[in-house]
Amino acid sequence: MTRNRLLDVRIAGRHALLIELPDAERTGAFHAELLRRRAAGTLPPVEEIVPGARTVLLDGVPDPEKLARQLADWDVPSGVADDGDIVEIAVRYDGPDLAAVADLWGLGAQEAAARHSSYTYRVAFCGFAPGFGYLTGLPAELHVPRRATPRTRVPAGALALAGPYTAVYPRSTPGGWQLIGTMPDPTPLWDLTRDGAALLTPGTRVRFVPADSTP
Repeated sequence: MTRNRLLDVRIAGRHALLIELPDAERTGAFHAELLRRRAAGTLPPVEEIVPGARTVLLDGVPDPEKLARQLADWDVPSGVADDGDIVEIAVRYDGPDLAAVADLWGLGAQEAAARHSSYTYRVAFCGFAPGFGYLTGLPAELHVPRRATPRTRVPAGALALAGPYTAVYPRSTPGGWQLIGTMPDPTPLWDLTRDGAALLTPGTRVRFVPADSTP
């Protein structure tokens, strides 16, 4: 195990490292820095980069101990660069929990919808189900709790909030998030016929566009 002020680097098996970070913001920044270095050709050989809420797994590392020592000397950026392409997702703000969320925000339902759609989000990591991305970007004052009683069925395309995250359900599953809208056609979220089945991959920037505002 090696440490610096922000990184806790642990060897995980013969060819992997698990890097723990203090919070989601630093995790996103560290993941972005890994991608930047990989694109620039300055990242040592790594087959897979898998971010989580507060961890990043590096798999397929020929010499984990050597890379761990190198990472311990990295300066982790304080934030993620606001650049790159944006994926626009058309949604209708018609979810059954929109009024309750609006009340928590001290807004009317239409104002809450406009507020939510005004931000640019970023996929921090994926999990739970194929194509399910955990998006950050909602200000702390708009974070909302999960429902006290989860639903046994959340429909595919549901736009949902929980804690600091926004997500769109790519398929029907149980779930306890607050449902504020609907993506009319969720099939692009997970498409096995496409090269890269997941539309929302870690690092992707996302904007939600009210469906009545799209051509």
